[in-house]
Amino acid sequence: MAEHDLTSRLLSPRSSDQPHTVLTVHDGEDSEPSDRPPSNQQYSIQTRIPYHNHNHNGINNENGHVSCQNPYEFLGSVGFSVPAPSTVDPFRNGTPFISGVYEMIKIVLCLPIALARLVLFGACLAVGYIATRIALEGWKDKQYPMPKWRSRIMWVTRVCARFILFSFGYQWIRRKGKPAPREIAPIVVSNHVSYIEPIFYFYELFPTIVASESHDSMPFVGTIIRAMQVIYVNRFSPASRKNAVNEIKRRASCDKFPRVLLFPEGTTTNGKVLISFQLGAFIPGHPIQPIIVRYPHLHFDQSWGLVSLAKLMFRMFTQFHNFMEVEYLPIIMPPDHQKQNAVHFAERTGQAMASALNVVQTSHSYGDLMLLMKAAQLQKEKPWSYMVEMARNESVSQALKLSTFETYLLYHISSLEAVDFLDKFLSMNPDNSGCVKRHDFLRVLQLKKACTLSEEIFGFLDVEKNGSITFKQFLFGSAHVMKQPPFRQACELAFAECDVGGDNYCSKEESLNSFVSDCFWISWQTFLDRQFQI
Repeated sequence: MAEHDLTSRLLSPRSSDQPHTVLTVHDGEDSEPSDRPPSNQQYSIQTRIPYHNHNHNGINNENGHVSCQNPYEFLGSVGFSVPAPSTVDPFRNGTPFISGVYEMIKIVLCLPIALARLVLFGACLAVGYIATRIALEGWKDKQYPMPKWRSRIMWVTRVCARFILFSFGYQWIRRKGKPAPREIAPIVVSNHVSYIEPIFYFYELFPTIVASESHDSMPFVGTIIRAMQVIYVNRFSPASRKNAVNEIKRRASCDKFPRVLLFPEGTTTNGKVLISFQLGAFIPGHPIQPIIVRYPHLHFDQSWGLVSLAKLMFRMFTQFHNFMEVEYLPIIMPPDHQKQNAVHFAERTGQAMASALNVVQTSHSYGDLMLLMKAAQLQKEKPWSYMVEMARNESVSQALKLSTFETYLLYHISSLEAVDFLDKFLSMNPDNSGCVKRHDFLRVLQLKKACTLSEEIFGFLDVEKNGSITFKQFLFGSAHVMKQPPFRQACELAFAECDVGGDNYCSKEESLNSFVSDCFWISWQTFLDRQFQI
């Protein structure tokens, strides 16, 4: 697409009976280019749409499909690209079911052992809980480091944690390397495979951890992690994440606090890959010691995956021995300008950990796990096919060689937004391969089947031109349209044009939110229907 200045028309000149859309950008003052969209830019859209019949037939291509133009060119869209689907599922447990004669016999033989282990587990949990309550009794200044006498009481709980690991079948744990002194590496990061690692690190390092707010309400466990002076974070709240980063920086800067432990993947995986890292551990700019954990196995995969906690505990109790290996890697120093290079710091750390584990690091994130769980909850045949590697979105926009401003806008969608899009997509009744046909797409979005504009909208998403769309195409295409700079004003214009009676039937806020959530084509099609009775 040819370059345009900020006041030129986005569409090439057409005949007088065609729509004309002009985008005008008002700058409050001259400024240098930035990686983020300038806050003082204002967009105004002036649209004049004479009568145009959209019911004419489309032009067929060689494959018999309708050749569609870009229906969002008036927004400045130049199209979008969708990366090839990944064949890797980082959350799949390799042994979700008990299978094989050997496993059945082993479980039967280990049932008496499992009962003894269960008793040991319960006793150690009770003793550790009581010791923790004693250590926390009367302690009110929890913003400061725990007094030494209270920390000595917590050694009782730490020893109990080691016996809990013993009850789960970890009679011995192989270690390689040593933890660096806290003064040298105040932050440690680790891959996250099971609920076993937090128990091990509690015994081994007694660190401060960063955890979800939901952990505080867990029976017994909530009390114990409070003794670790946990830093709570709500992953969906930008303010909470910012406060957590500030708290990590404050505690890492004070030698009287224990070292800070983070699982930068943000969730558990199957240990066969690393997924994308969150930046909370890397923004403060302190030296970091990576730690990797392996669970060698033949018959029982100890990763959490989508296996229930009770089932995973039962399988651990009924093993002769569970293998665990912990390796402390060399310290990784931050770059000179850390605030500008937190991403590179995370990449270097991820590469070091992936190399030591002999695995690759994918672009999956916690958002992909949310999509997987949503599809699994609705009993879709291949729930893993709905993952989109959300952390790759930024690299995709860079691969398109778009401007810095467009790169920032295109695919920065949240996990919750992605789940909302999945809800909409699943209502279109995708087939067993996870694809939606044109008639289901038009039915759910209430678009006219005989309308050329409807064909263009579907063709815009059908990047492979095979008559069906995947969830990744639906998500990327929707995000691409919604993140165009004039999108919101275009929705406002569509609403104003729809309200021909001036009675404001729907509140502007409600209708605008509906347009945003269901994507712009619904509002624009409604606008055209109301105006021209297409």
